[in-house]
Amino acid sequence: MAQKKLQRFADIKTFANVLEYPQGMQGKWHAFFNNNNPLILELACGRGEYTVGLSRLFPQQNFIGVDIKGNRMYIGAKRCLEEKLSNAAFLRTQIEKLTDYFAAGEVDEIWITFPDPQLRVSKAKKRLTHPRFLRLYKNILKSGGVIHLKTDSPDLYFFTKKVIELCELQLLEDCDDVYKQEMVSDTLQIKTHYESLDIAQSKKIHYLQFSLPGDIKDIDEQLQEALRNEQVD
Repeated sequence: MAQKKLQRFADIKTFANVLEYPQGMQGKWHAFFNNNNPLILELACGRGEYTVGLSRLFPQQNFIGVDIKGNRMYIGAKRCLEEKLSNAAFLRTQIEKLTDYFAAGEVDEIWITFPDPQLRVSKAKKRLTHPRFLRLYKNILKSGGVIHLKTDSPDLYFFTKKVIELCELQLLEDCDDVYKQEMVSDTLQIKTHYESLDIAQSKKIHYLQFSLPGDIKDIDEQLQEALRNEQVD
């Protein structure tokens, strides 16, 4: 297994659609894709199922899967090369460093698909929909840019709804059980490896779509206090 992982790390260094900690990419992504199409990120992309799936569905948009784990990223990147999906790429870096790679207003949308829910209250700040991350996304999203969350974790789902409420964000879509809908959109039918595992054993997939206002309210302490109170209850 270790040898396989090392081989994948070596392989992605040769992939034209994978950039590892690149320098000077802020404001340069349209040149990279050689078009001016909208730019959408998949954060904590893992194997990149959404980056691959969305790039198939929307050839007139550009997609970048972002993750630190190159051995997982290899799977999606290789598939894109095999299918000649020129509107998909992968960026290997930490999510906390997004502003090192994207200029203000360069990103149109963000997808967060089955991230680690970081269930312990003490680790709430690591949740990818925590206000500290929303402030980060705000720096690179266009005005009115949309964020999508798809998760099997009811804890992360309700946590994000609380963040949306406290920060007074614009909630665009809220679905407690995606596959109970009469019609499921093509985008929500894309399944990740972790979705198929049903790690949360909730047998439900939750989806939220929301946009960010001009400023993200500083509600971090209020949010942490609410989480502690819920834990006590």
